[in-house]
Amino acid sequence: MEFMPDFKLYRPTKKEEAVKLHNGNSGTKYIAGGTDMIVNVRRGIEQPNALIDLSAIKALQKIKENGEEVSIGAGVTLSTLANEPRIKRNFSAISDAAASVAGPTHQNYGTIGGNLCLDTRCLFYNQSEWWRQSNDYCLKERGSLCHVAPGGKTCFAAFSGDVAPAALIHKAEIEIAGSKSRKRIPLEELYTDDGMNHLTINPGELLCAIHLPKSKIGISSTYEKARIRGSIDFPLAGVAVGLKQKNKLIEEIHIAITAVNPYPRKVNGLEKFFGKTIANGELYEIDESVRRQARPMRTTTVKPWYRRRVAGAMARRLVEQLIKS
Repeated sequence: MEFMPDFKLYRPTKKEEAVKLHNGNSGTKYIAGGTDMIVNVRRGIEQPNALIDLSAIKALQKIKENGEEVSIGAGVTLSTLANEPRIKRNFSAISDAAASVAGPTHQNYGTIGGNLCLDTRCLFYNQSEWWRQSNDYCLKERGSLCHVAPGGKTCFAAFSGDVAPAALIHKAEIEIAGSKSRKRIPLEELYTDDGMNHLTINPGELLCAIHLPKSKIGISSTYEKARIRGSIDFPLAGVAVGLKQKNKLIEEIHIAITAVNPYPRKVNGLEKFFGKTIANGELYEIDESVRRQARPMRTTTVKPWYRRRVAGAMARRLVEQLIKS
């Protein structure tokens, strides 16, 4: 049985207070819903000296709207996001993704900020302390060897958040607060192609909000994922698709994938479909493009080749579904 270690717990009521408490200390971690963090603490994967509970910061729990964008606080729960009328109506892939995370209990506690910053996952990493110790740990945590690719020094743990690909196709930007400044960057700049250090956010910085431009309203979008069980499980592959068409001609098409790379990524090369109709031939081209850019490794119990094929097939099916809707 695994027990919770001793640590200090802080519960600030303001963002500035949370950032000040953290002060860039590597032994201090932010916690929102805790649906991933608490599991990792119990397993010894995370070993914080202190946790900063963000759940009392009301400013992080608001959804605001102005003439140019919809802003979602990082503390907004996934269940709220899944049922928010403005999100369902204008950014439906995001509500689809939020509704697909685990089950109702996780959605009631988990937050959009936590899902965007979700730690990467691997069969050899997300295990109990005794299991990892018996395998001499791994490159991502206290070890010197990647069990997925033993000959290399790169970590291939996969990012498995559901909301990120849906937000990417809607050109989301994020707001980050630090001890001395605030910044706003495109969501894709939050991630790196490194399963061990997959976030560009600096120690102590706090993800505060996600901004969705209204210029992307009018794009039909959806999200789907494959998983072993219909609830609880993280995706084996997840696909978000957004498109806009007029007179059966494609004006825009965007696809992003998750769980098949160390970071959520947009699929490149789709501009060639702009101004064209999508028929069977084009659908299979899209399938092939997704498969080429998905790079799953042996990070789950399911074979990489299968996850790659599933990602392509889901993309093809979702594009066809949106065209007909």
